[in-house]
Amino acid sequence: MTVETYTYLLYAWIATGIIAFPFLLKKTAPYGRHTTEGWGPMISNQWGWVIQEGVAPIFISFWFFTGSLEKTTASYFFYGLYVLHYVYRSYIFPFRTRTQGKKIPLVICGSAVFFNFCNTFILGYYLGNIGGNYGNEFFYSPLFIIGFIVFVLGVFINVKSDNMLINLRQPGESGYKIPTGFLFNYISCPNHFGEIIEWTGYAIMFGALPGWSFPLWTFVNLVPRTLDHHKWYHQKFPDYPKERKAVIPFVL
Repeated sequence: MTVETYTYLLYAWIATGIIAFPFLLKKTAPYGRHTTEGWGPMISNQWGWVIQEGVAPIFISFWFFTGSLEKTTASYFFYGLYVLHYVYRSYIFPFRTRTQGKKIPLVICGSAVFFNFCNTFILGYYLGNIGGNYGNEFFYSPLFIIGFIVFVLGVFINVKSDNMLINLRQPGESGYKIPTGFLFNYISCPNHFGEIIEWTGYAIMFGALPGWSFPLWTFVNLVPRTLDHHKWYHQKFPDYPKERKAVIPFVL
């Protein structure tokens, strides 16, 4: 594949995210608390997570290691951060949640697998064949330092918020409660906010347009879902705090 062909595919992927966003705002994804009948075969929520997210480390490894570009420490760093995130998200996080008995439509898993195929191609093919293979001086650059701080901040917010949500339920419980404390005092879904920040930091470090396609798609995927969660909380709990925003403190 030529660099020109890859660039066209990159632009098409970014354009697809921008075009899809208003449509996703109008349609509630049918999984988790929003699961409904009529979406075809269902599977365990936990194993659905393993399937839909677990392919990401496999896909990006293929694109990365089959690439002909000489790899550097920076290349492996970008690859490693991505893999670490998805190993946790795929094989650890689902089994920490207390969602036994909950189901997810198989079609949702399939769409997530397709997304991860496209997303890993954009990042992995670039790292394997085109760029991102900076020298060791990269780790002392303002781009890396700022991006890494933002990335770590996002990971902290994401994981801390996930832990707080998990701990809302005692063993054997399956209902929902109003989360409080930390950023939950300001927004309904700080876990989603943290993930957007995390991949924004990654993009700052990445220093190229392919890196920005991921936080764009993270925003496109998570903001509609967050707004659905926010609306659901207000419908489910009459005493839900009115001053809370959905995903960005004091803004949205």
